[in-house]
Amino acid sequence: MSLRITTLAERPEFASSLWDMDDAWPAFMMEDPIADLFYAIAEQAYADYVLVADDEAEPGRLVARACMIPYTSKDAELPDGGWDTVIRRGWLARERGLATDRISALEITVRRDRLGTGVSPRMVAALREQAARLGFTELVAPVRPNQKHLEPHTPMTEYAARTRADGLPYDAWLRVHVRAGGRIVKVAPRSMVVAGTLAEWRSWTGSPFDRTGPVEVPGALAPVHCDVTHDHAVYVEPNVWVSHLLTQG
Repeated sequence: MSLRITTLAERPEFASSLWDMDDAWPAFMMEDPIADLFYAIAEQAYADYVLVADDEAEPGRLVARACMIPYTSKDAELPDGGWDTVIRRGWLARERGLATDRISALEITVRRDRLGTGVSPRMVAALREQAARLGFTELVAPVRPNQKHLEPHTPMTEYAARTRADGLPYDAWLRVHVRAGGRIVKVAPRSMVVAGTLAEWRSWTGSPFDRTGPVEVPGALAPVHCDVTHDHAVYVEPNVWVSHLLTQG
């Protein structure tokens, strides 16, 4: 496999198909309202912060994308609000003309038929290289562990601390980051919040949402909180903050 990884600024022809790639994201993940502060303007405002990959064997067909956002930190502590917080702070910095002092990865998405073929580690490496090229000394990432959905009732603090016999993280996606040089810092307990009516949740998931209490939803890292009396359900997703220190030049 001969991947060609560039920025969207270098390959603007990918802008029209950037979000059309066949991926494995659950439908409810597309309903976080904070996401539009980045994704609705990514092609115009963040083209240097979006990476695209295609294969020389099928040029022009997107294999993977990766996104990151520069933001203004309030202190050295990584925010408990994770993904939502860095997008909001990045958007506010852009709107107000503020200087940004940190950069966060937002996602790496690999086309469904290329999952498990070694694309993800190369995209992590490319994000690190681009963040350093843009002048940052650290890339942080609110990582969504890819096996956590199999045990939604396990606290993320417990799950993130789990290791294999070789000392590497139990979770495969956390392992990719650690092998790339990342360090697990802390859990972001409310990294993404998705709220909707029960009808909306039924349309997003196919689940009945007919009883008050926690609801297990395929692909969710934690149970969704359902309130039948008040006709709403809320998903609060925990992520894991990982820090990648970068080498300049």
